[in-house]
Order: sequence, then C-alpha cells, then structure tokens
Amino acid sequence: MHILMPYNYLLMNNDSTVRADKCLFDRDCGILLHPTCLPGPFGIGDIGPSAIKWIHLLADAQQNIWQILPMNPSGYGDSPYQGLSASAANPILISPEQLCTDGLLSADELELLKVPASAQINYSLVYKNKKRMTSMAASRFFNTDQSDPLYKRYLKFVQRSTGWLPKYALFYALKEKHAGVSWTDWPAKFRDRDSDALQHVSFELKEIIDRVTFEQFILSEQWSLLRAKASQYGVRIVGDLPIFVAHDSADVWSRPELFNLCADGKPSVVAGVPPDYFSATGQLWGNPLYNWEAHRTDKFDWWCTRLKNILSWVDIARVDHFRGFDSYWEIPADSKTAQNGRWIPSCGDEILREFTKICGHPMPLIAEDLGVITDAVVELRERYKLPGIRILQFAFGNDPMRSSFIPESYDKSCVAYSGTHDNDTTMGWFHSVLGESSTRSDTEINSERASARAYFGSDGSEIHLDFIRSIYASDAAAAIIPLQDLLGLGSDARMNTPGNSSGSWVWRLQNTDGLGEAMKTLAAITIKTSRGLSRKKKT
Repeated sequence: MHILMPYNYLLMNNDSTVRADKCLFDRDCGILLHPTCLPGPFGIGDIGPSAIKWIHLLADAQQNIWQILPMNPSGYGDSPYQGLSASAANPILISPEQLCTDGLLSADELELLKVPASAQINYSLVYKNKKRMTSMAASRFFNTDQSDPLYKRYLKFVQRSTGWLPKYALFYALKEKHAGVSWTDWPAKFRDRDSDALQHVSFELKEIIDRVTFEQFILSEQWSLLRAKASQYGVRIVGDLPIFVAHDSADVWSRPELFNLCADGKPSVVAGVPPDYFSATGQLWGNPLYNWEAHRTDKFDWWCTRLKNILSWVDIARVDHFRGFDSYWEIPADSKTAQNGRWIPSCGDEILREFTKICGHPMPLIAEDLGVITDAVVELRERYKLPGIRILQFAFGNDPMRSSFIPESYDKSCVAYSGTHDNDTTMGWFHSVLGESSTRSDTEINSERASARAYFGSDGSEIHLDFIRSIYASDAAAAIIPLQDLLGLGSDARMNTPGNSSGSWVWRLQNTDGLGEAMKTLAAITIKTSRGLSRKKKT
C-alpha cells in the first residue's frame, strides 16, 4: 500500500520530484479536470478505475500535471469551495468498483448503483446512492475480523487523524440528525458545543459517526492507490487550497474563536470581491472572515495544519484568491451584494513565513493572483518566490493588466491557462452573447473577438487550439488547459459561473468519444514545444 507522504519528505527522497534548489516547474504542462467530471456508470466521476485510466491518458499525451479543484465535501450549492470541512474529502468521490474489489460490495449491489449516462451530475441522486453504498460497505467492514490488514490500516488512519476526524464525523452526524440545516440553527446545546450534550449524542449517532469515519478512511486508501499510479507515470497532482472556509463547516463550528462571528454563531462580516469582470455587483461569497488576533495567538497552527493536510494528498497546491493574503474585501453580513465592502489588511506574510518552515523553498504553491492586484500583492508573491497565474482570455479585453496576459509576456514565474474553472470555455467565450456570463457589452465582446482573430491570424474556427498552441509555445513555467478547452466545447460545458447560486459544478465528460484524437493533438503540441514528459525524456 502506498502511503500518502508530505511534500517535504518527497523532496528529500524522490529523484523525480522537484528539488529544493530548483524551480517548482520546468516547462511542465497538463489538464485541469476535477475527478467529478470523469466518465463512469455511477452518475459522477470518482477516484477509482476511471481516474487510473485518466492518469494513463495524461501520460500518453506527454502531460505531467493533473490539476483538480478542492476535494472537500461540498456544502451549499454543491460547490467544492464551500466545503463542510477543510480536512475531509468528499465521500461522493469513493469508487464503488474499488469497494467491490475489496469485498465490501457485492457485484449485484454494484449493479444497483449504476445510473443512465448523463452530461450533467444529479447531485441529489448521487448523494443518495453513495450514502446507501457506504452504509452497506461500512456495515460489512465493521463486521470483519479485526486482524484483517484493511482493518489494521483503518485503526492507524483513525489514530493519525485525531486532530480533525472526530470533530468532522460528529459535525456531519449532527447535520444528518437535523436534516442538513446549518449548525447555527441547531438546538443551542449542540450549536454551542455543550460537552455533556455532545457526549450523549455521540452514543446516539454512533452508527453515522462510524460510517463517516469509514468513508474518510476509504477515500484515503483509494487516493493512495491513485496517487501512486500518478507518481509511477511522472504525473504530479495540483490541488486547491481555498483561502476561506464555509461558515457551515466543522472548522467554524468547532473553532468559532478563529472567525469573526456574532453571539449566535452567524458571521458578522463575510468574504467576497468588489464588482468585476464576472459581475457588476461583485461576488458575495458569504464565507466568514478570520479573527487574525486569535490565529496569531495560536501561532497560525490551524493554517499550518491545513497546509500539511493538503500536501499529504497532492504534490502542489494552488492558493485560491491569493490577493486575500495581502488584504481582503470585507462585506457586512446583511448585505445583498458585494458592492458595499472595504479592503482590510490580512496576515498573509506571517502565514507564508510559517509555511516556509514546513516546505522550505521552493514552496509547492501556486498563487492565484487574479482580481484587483496591487503592488503589495505582487511584492508578497515575489517575496516568497511563488509562481503567479496568467489567463489568456483576459489578454483581449479592457483589463488594465491585459498586456501581462499576452503569451509574449509569460516567463518562468507564471503558470499559464486558457481559462480557469470560473471562466467560460474558450469556445464559449469566443462566441459570447450579450448579457451572459460576464459584464461585457456587445461592443466589448465584438472587440475581444476581433482582437483574438488578429492576434492569432486565424478565423477563430479552432480558437481553442490557437489558445493551446500559443500557451504551450510560451516561456511560462507551466501550461495548464481545462479539458473542455482541449475538446473545443461551448458554454454548456462551463464548470462555474461566479455569482450564480445554482447550476454550476454539474458538467462531466459523458463518454470518451473524441478524447483519443484530442489527446493525440495535445501530445503533438507538447512534443513540438518541448514541454511535459517529452521534455523530461530529453533530459
């Protein structure tokens, strides 16, 4: 069994991993695709055989990066950025096929979990099926011989997860007991964590708590197999570290002193961003903001634990909304939009200083430095030598930093993308319609389209490939493309539309039709531009 190892261990013990005296990237390249988007017969992608096959496809196409979104259990709106825990993984990612291989599901039970193929995820159905699946598997697991190697690994997992797992399992069980409502709407004895009440209810909810604990163990086991396969093929996994956590999460419920909350546990102020490219009224995320004095008193232990946890799962982490490490947009909790906020200084420099004690240099972090970027944000990123992000879509509009998004300006201090999970697909962007997906006017849309045609010297019929060739040929330290852009898909394949409370995170690859040819095209581009695994083979 491959054990998840922290990044700094790998630095010292794996010749294929970036050494501390080298850059984090060296003309690397890969694809952005969340595991939920993988094809398969169970209504959602998972981390089983389809993910193993995906690793093979990446390697065959000479790609050495697989970027994913947060793997935390999704809360409000099924968003991975509104996770129920900063430490737990989402049980809907558990592979039924692997449970069957492990003898925890029968072949007949496996068949009953299959659903008709669909281009969108039906989360309600998936959660129902996966809960039924893990309930059956957990019941079978806890009746096995405790001398079984799998059970022994379970006991070790529980032991090394004592810092977060018991709190999360109880939190999740209490949410089930109270029909999924937010913890601030629970009876006061549970909301305020009365020790006697929690001890009593833990016995009452033992079956759920055991199931949730089992789910996290199985996720760790299955991910270990997948990550070992990725390492074998030379593919590094880039994860995502959201700067904020959801209010309705085990973290805020169990450690309220670390957040700016009212007496009833509700946020006094919330996170978001001011009016931007995506929304004329800004983005009201609703995440609680941090009580920095409490974190400072705690020597940023909560942050360091978060970093260690994610780096035990992935090789590199993208720090979402990095500009919030310098200052963040504070919005009164009763606001209806994000317009009436203010910029508040953050503790990012102190946090990153602690991170260097864990990781050394180069830190295995990418700074998502998009949005309202000031000189102070740039200085903070450069102080810790973190690669920033460049989005080619932003090169053709009115963004005041548009010149930095043109491929000629890319250098070894950046990771280049055609777009991210928040952008429209490249084909969708190119064929934009007024009033959809952004704040652009019809004149601006037409101007961007004309600028892109002129820049690439093409008619735009294969604008997605124009983007990919240009990014891969650039000097960017790494080039990463959403799979939707490789396949030339339109706006119906968009992953997320910022500001929309529903309808996002549902896209998935229904089948592999056309994927083989697209990957061959990408392999040819990769070899021609000396990137990815093709470059590693040369050296």
